[in-house]
Amino acid sequence: MKDDDTICYCFHVSKRKIMNFIRIHRPKRASQISECGGAGTGCGWCVSFLKRSFADAQSAVASTDALTAEDYAAQRAAYIKAGHGKPAAGAIPLPTDKTSD
Repeated sequence: MKDDDTICYCFHVSKRKIMNFIRIHRPKRASQISECGGAGTGCGWCVSFLKRSFADAQSAVASTDALTAEDYAAQRAAYIKAGHGKPAAGAIPLPTDKTSD
Protein backbone atom coordinates (compact mmCIF):
# COMPACT_ATOMS: atom_id res chain seq x y z
CA MET A 1 0.00 0.00 0.00
CA LYS A 2 1.09 3.55 -0.64
CA ASP A 3 1.50 6.13 2.11
CA ASP A 4 -1.58 8.13 1.12
CA ASP A 5 -3.90 5.09 0.87
CA THR A 6 -6.70 4.96 3.41
CA ILE A 7 -6.32 2.43 6.21
CA CYS A 8 -9.22 3.35 8.49
CA TYR A 9 -12.22 3.85 6.24
CA CYS A 10 -14.51 4.74 9.13
CA PHE A 11 -12.48 7.76 10.17
CA HIS A 12 -10.54 8.47 6.95
CA VAL A 13 -7.06 7.80 8.37
CA SER A 14 -4.24 7.22 5.88
CA LYS A 15 -1.25 4.93 6.17
CA ARG A 16 0.98 8.02 6.26
CA LYS A 17 -0.90 9.46 9.23
CA ILE A 18 -0.68 6.17 11.12
CA MET A 19 3.02 5.72 10.42
CA ASN A 20 3.77 9.32 11.42
CA PHE A 21 1.73 8.86 14.60
CA ILE A 22 3.75 5.76 15.48
CA ARG A 23 7.04 7.51 14.67
CA ILE A 24 6.26 10.68 16.62
CA HIS A 25 4.26 9.39 19.60
CA ARG A 26 5.98 5.99 19.97
CA PRO A 27 2.97 4.16 21.44
CA LYS A 28 3.77 1.37 23.90
CA ARG A 29 0.89 -0.81 22.64
CA ALA A 30 -0.80 -1.18 19.27
CA SER A 31 -4.14 -0.23 20.84
CA GLN A 32 -2.80 3.27 21.48
CA ILE A 33 -2.87 3.92 17.73
CA SER A 34 -6.60 4.52 18.22
CA GLU A 35 -5.54 7.97 19.42
CA CYS A 36 -4.65 8.67 15.78
CA GLY A 37 -7.96 9.99 14.54
CA GLY A 38 -9.92 7.12 16.08
CA ALA A 39 -8.31 4.51 13.83
CA GLY A 40 -9.50 1.03 14.70
CA THR A 41 -12.51 2.12 16.76
CA GLY A 42 -15.20 1.89 14.06
CA CYS A 43 -15.94 -1.35 12.24
CA GLY A 44 -12.70 -3.00 13.39
CA TRP A 45 -11.43 -3.96 9.94
CA CYS A 46 -8.17 -2.01 10.21
CA VAL A 47 -7.20 -3.34 13.65
CA SER A 48 -5.07 -6.16 12.22
CA PHE A 49 -3.31 -3.66 9.95
CA LEU A 50 -2.70 -1.33 12.89
CA LYS A 51 -1.19 -4.22 14.86
CA ARG A 52 1.06 -5.14 11.91
CA SER A 53 2.10 -1.50 11.48
CA PHE A 54 2.96 -1.31 15.18
CA ALA A 55 4.97 -4.54 14.98
CA ASP A 56 6.71 -3.37 11.80
CA ALA A 57 7.70 -0.12 13.49
CA GLN A 58 9.15 -2.09 16.40
CA SER A 59 11.23 -4.25 14.05
CA ALA A 60 11.82 -1.59 11.36
CA VAL A 61 10.46 -3.94 8.66
CA ALA A 62 7.44 -3.10 6.48
CA SER A 63 5.25 -6.12 5.68
CA THR A 64 2.18 -4.44 4.17
CA ASP A 65 3.64 -2.77 1.09
CA ALA A 66 2.72 -5.68 -1.21
CA LEU A 67 -1.01 -5.16 -0.61
CA THR A 68 -2.68 -2.77 -3.05
CA ALA A 69 -5.24 -0.19 -1.93
CA GLU A 70 -7.87 -1.89 -4.10
CA ASP A 71 -7.21 -5.32 -2.55
CA TYR A 72 -7.33 -3.81 0.94
CA ALA A 73 -10.68 -2.10 0.20
CA ALA A 74 -12.11 -5.31 -1.26
CA GLN A 75 -11.00 -7.34 1.77
CA ARG A 76 -12.62 -4.76 4.08
CA ALA A 77 -15.85 -4.94 2.06
CA ALA A 78 -15.90 -8.73 2.44
CA TYR A 79 -15.26 -8.35 6.19
CA ILE A 80 -18.19 -5.92 6.57
CA LYS A 81 -20.52 -7.97 4.34
CA ALA A 82 -19.73 -11.06 6.42
CA GLY A 83 -21.14 -9.23 9.44
CA HIS A 84 -17.86 -8.79 11.32
CA GLY A 85 -18.19 -5.06 11.82
CA LYS A 86 -20.35 -2.02 11.25
CA PRO A 87 -18.78 1.07 9.69
CA ALA A 88 -19.00 4.27 11.69
CA ALA A 89 -21.25 7.08 10.54
CA GLY A 90 -19.46 8.99 7.78
CA ALA A 91 -17.22 6.05 6.85
CA ILE A 92 -15.96 5.71 3.30
CA PRO A 93 -18.58 3.61 1.49
CA LEU A 94 -17.83 0.04 0.50
CA PRO A 95 -16.59 -0.35 -3.07
CA THR A 96 -19.20 -1.43 -5.58
CA ASP A 97 -19.37 -5.17 -6.14
CA LYS A 98 -18.67 -5.76 -9.83
CA THR A 99 -19.69 -9.43 -9.60
CA SER A 100 -23.25 -8.97 -8.36
CA ASP A 101 -26.39 -8.38 -10.46
